[in-house]
Amino acid sequence: MSSPAAAPKLSMTQVLLCGAMIVTLSMGIRHGFGLWLQPITMERGWTRETFAFALAVQNLAWGLAGPVAGALADRFGAFRVIIVGAVLYAAGLVLMALATSGLAFTGSAGLLLGMAQSGTTYAVIYGVIGRNVDPTKRSWAMGVAAAAGSFGQFLMVPVENWLISAWGWQNALFILGCLALAIAPLAYGLKEPRAAVTPGAQHQSIGAALREAFAYPSFQLLMAGYFVCGFQVVFIGVHMPSYLKDNGLTPDVATTALALIGLFNVFGTYAAGVIGQRWPKRYLLSSIYILRSVAIVIFLAAPLTPWSVYIFSAVIGLLWLSTVPPTNAVIAQIFGVQYMSMLGGFVFLSHQIGSFLGVWLGGKLYDATGSYNVVWWISVGLGVFAALVNLPVREGAIARPTAPAGAAA
Repeated sequence: MSSPAAAPKLSMTQVLLCGAMIVTLSMGIRHGFGLWLQPITMERGWTRETFAFALAVQNLAWGLAGPVAGALADRFGAFRVIIVGAVLYAAGLVLMALATSGLAFTGSAGLLLGMAQSGTTYAVIYGVIGRNVDPTKRSWAMGVAAAAGSFGQFLMVPVENWLISAWGWQNALFILGCLALAIAPLAYGLKEPRAAVTPGAQHQSIGAALREAFAYPSFQLLMAGYFVCGFQVVFIGVHMPSYLKDNGLTPDVATTALALIGLFNVFGTYAAGVIGQRWPKRYLLSSIYILRSVAIVIFLAAPLTPWSVYIFSAVIGLLWLSTVPPTNAVIAQIFGVQYMSMLGGFVFLSHQIGSFLGVWLGGKLYDATGSYNVVWWISVGLGVFAALVNLPVREGAIARPTAPAGAAA
């Protein structure tokens, strides 16, 4: 009798190298979008809400397209999804530069770029990691990929600020569009070999996997926590440069602040991956969310100076994307890796609904009140909520009925 064939796998080094470079480019470009808020709104004569709404749509489109991109990656391979995402990314940046109406800007910077990011960021990359990296190293490997996205922010935000200063905001977007195309050749490093069929293996349908996940309380709690993560980080990332300028600080302070968030997030996400390998991930997630709230409260209470901004940026940077490795690792622990990209996409959809509200309310409430204070305090309250809802999460593998012997035959 022949033994079951093991599914062929990519090398961990190849997966991490190509996946990290893709995330570095994709996340690095998007982290600097806040730098375009003032030059675009001033030249086009738009309100901040117009710009904020487009980026809110971007985050929502990213979230809505995420489960579809994840399901396609699980079914047909991540590399095809990533190539399409790279082309959409380049097109979205070019059209963002050419848009002369709020509707066109929302279609390019919002809808098109959101769809592009769904195919070039964490859900798709983590699916490849989950299938090709040993479970004993999975949390660490996800931390490495998340740290790459953080390094992209540290690297790209100063570059984007320089491009805007040296070439103008429109030409800067054209240059970034060309850079986004570099994602496409990297996708071939994540082209997985056709998996060998393992006799007797149980395979869920997509519908069964979704019904199982959405009926499971821990999946619901992870989605609730990730909603808060999206609200906080996108509000801060998009609106903090304008918040600082409104309070008399120079654009260089904002650029340095965003770069510091990216730099310290390299360490924070990597540490979260390592700690998540050794410590219950629900406790790690709760700690991250409550520490975010504490950091925001101290930042608002302290006098606003360049150094208070830099210290806050370093602290919030350590906590910025550190939720990503443990959240996705828990999904893999509970449900396995067959539909990891798709299920990760649904959890990320919750994150992006929070992102939509964070970036849109930031602009809406600023235009209504002339201040960002209300949204800062909403972020504090949501952080406490997320800390509490992650505590009951159960990290063990979900119990499934065992197929009778010989049933697969």
